[in-house]
Amino acid sequence: MRTPQPSRRTVLAGTAAAAALTALPALGTPAHAAEAPTADADPTTPGDITYRWRNAVIGGTGFVTGVLFHPARQGLAYARTDIGGAYRWDDRKARWTPLTDHIGWDDWNLLGVEAIAIDPAHPDRLYLALGTYAQSWAGNGAILRSDDRGATWTRTDLTVKLGANEDGRGAGERLLVDPRDSDTLWLGTRHDGLLRSTDRGATWAAVTGFPAAPSGSGQGVTLLVAAGRAVYAGWGDGDGTSANLFRTTDGTTWEAVPGRPTGTSAKVPIRAAYDRHTRELYVTYADAPGPNGQSDGSVHKLRTTNGKWTEITPVKPGGTTADGGTDSFGYGGVAVDARRPGTVVVSTNNRWADIDTVYRSTNGGRTWTSLKDSAVFDVSETPYLKWGADKPKFGWWIQALALDPYDSGHLVYGTGATLYGTRDLKHWAPQIRGLEETAVRQLISPPVGEAHLISGLGDIGTMYHERLTASPSRGMASNPVFGSATGLAQASAKPSYVVRTGWGDHGNGAYSRDGGRSWAPFEAQPDIAKSAPGPIATNADGSALLWSFVHWDGTKYPAHRSADNGATWTEVPSFPKGATPVADPADPTHFYAYDTDTGTLYASTDSGRSFTARATGLPSGDSQFKLVAAPGRSGDLWLSVKWNGLYRSTDGGAAFSKLDSCWASYTLGFGKAAAGADYPAIYQVGSTETITAVYRSDDGARTWTRINDDAHQWGWTGEVIVGDPRVYGRVYLATNGRGIQYGEPV
Repeated sequence: MRTPQPSRRTVLAGTAAAAALTALPALGTPAHAAEAPTADADPTTPGDITYRWRNAVIGGTGFVTGVLFHPARQGLAYARTDIGGAYRWDDRKARWTPLTDHIGWDDWNLLGVEAIAIDPAHPDRLYLALGTYAQSWAGNGAILRSDDRGATWTRTDLTVKLGANEDGRGAGERLLVDPRDSDTLWLGTRHDGLLRSTDRGATWAAVTGFPAAPSGSGQGVTLLVAAGRAVYAGWGDGDGTSANLFRTTDGTTWEAVPGRPTGTSAKVPIRAAYDRHTRELYVTYADAPGPNGQSDGSVHKLRTTNGKWTEITPVKPGGTTADGGTDSFGYGGVAVDARRPGTVVVSTNNRWADIDTVYRSTNGGRTWTSLKDSAVFDVSETPYLKWGADKPKFGWWIQALALDPYDSGHLVYGTGATLYGTRDLKHWAPQIRGLEETAVRQLISPPVGEAHLISGLGDIGTMYHERLTASPSRGMASNPVFGSATGLAQASAKPSYVVRTGWGDHGNGAYSRDGGRSWAPFEAQPDIAKSAPGPIATNADGSALLWSFVHWDGTKYPAHRSADNGATWTEVPSFPKGATPVADPADPTHFYAYDTDTGTLYASTDSGRSFTARATGLPSGDSQFKLVAAPGRSGDLWLSVKWNGLYRSTDGGAAFSKLDSCWASYTLGFGKAAAGADYPAIYQVGSTETITAVYRSDDGARTWTRINDDAHQWGWTGEVIVGDPRVYGRVYLATNGRGIQYGEPV
């Protein structure tokens, strides 16, 4: 689903790079442990509390950028995502097992998977190339290698950067085990050419003599594929006339493949697959790396025995759609049937007008059938895939495409939100259990009602979670449907009243009078709301709303207030621009806002009509500093200011005291108090010693106990954390690519 605003998967470049520096934690020194545990390891927790961590089920929700079936082990497959790690398919349980949840706070940039490699001769071996961004502000990439299918890992830090969440992330694979020697691996990089390892990924060196010259801003190597004993490498920085496909037959000498296709439609090789029966290499092309920005493309095959190229493009882009538009798109995924010579599937990509499809040929590409035309979908397990409509789309951003080598009817393809699978090439359903990739923005745990959780999410709006173990039955909140949510708030004294804001084409704010089950749009909204929807707050009784506005590039605008449920709005000049409004949970006349530019706490005592400065001189300069109010109390405020520590005010922000029980606090929330305690349980992502982790305090933050473990870290987790007000010990944690994690004491 396209939305007009940048999403969490937008590549950060140019003016957005500065914003990215504050949108993610500062890079720390990566850990260099020889063996890194994963979710398969024993989940022992420091201290005297053991927690069980699980995903609140939604199902997918992110861009699946690659899928690989193992050619020598039936039922074994792997998937990679742009920001949410890698997974192994458990055929017996019919679900995905996350393999990279052990990646910690300091290594957040490694949660994006640039490429996967499997060893056909050694089924237990697995390799991952990690690195989310190749920008100057991001850390270097790393290689993880495993001898037990990802249960444990050995890590090698690279001296180059990788870009799993940048343009071209659906191309590949960029990592390959050499078909002649299992100890040799090849790694294609974006800006540093081709690398090779001769010791199974322990050390790497640049390949001298590789014909293409890397640049600091290009795509570099887009794919590596074995064709018999030869290795082919795609190059993404050509102009449509220069060489963009190279090969080596001896592992030493590289040459441009002669006779290759040229022109705009064959500018960038996206993916390739080799039919060992016919000895033909199939290659998909586009005029840009994708997943966005493609308007032309083609499909070609090379008979490797004689060097003959044949164009086999199913449908050439550029035709006219039924409504008179232009049918522009590129080609993405490609896979061959290991059991049926000449059977191949390819996908279109970025085909927004006529909707993407998968084409299948049983005669080497002479004729094609569009599988979309006969597709029957069942998305009852993940209803949000209807996107507020009557039925789901076939897909978008289809670049991951794989055929089961043991079952010709088992075809899977990734989209920008899920992974669809079929066993008969007609009936499709999400094959997504266990794979959760949401970037989470807001969380509320209501004190009453059916749902214990309401979430605001990147790309997929707001959801009402009736159960934590099943995808929300209502799907995405509609009327209106949002892309990315920007605000979510509940009236503390009137929990049936909930408001939300976000990016959308049919309004940017909505309210609910039944606790979030159903919604209606605000009758009106400020003009700025469409281009800069920001966070929103409702006071304790739901009689006043405060809506703040921040453009995606960081530009801040005056907040607006409504006292009639969004029918009319009035600017609040005294509210600090761009700040997040916080309602007092006990007094409906009080609102608060923390100005992160100046380190000043502002308060309102007239239901948000005006604000005055109170405490000053607090930490400033970071828009991710967070202010929260303790439930059931008036004026009890907590301020998380990252490595500046944790502050508290008990007088409505007139004065703050710094707590000495932790040296860093990134996000903080509250839950049901422990038995006999007189203060709510406090949860935070912060640091009490050397590592950043998830903590709980049952004594008003005097002491903290870590409640996650080394196998459950999920990269960056600094956005939001909330406890359950009805279940002591249960906590909900937002991740940036691994969905909503919730933990409970064992």
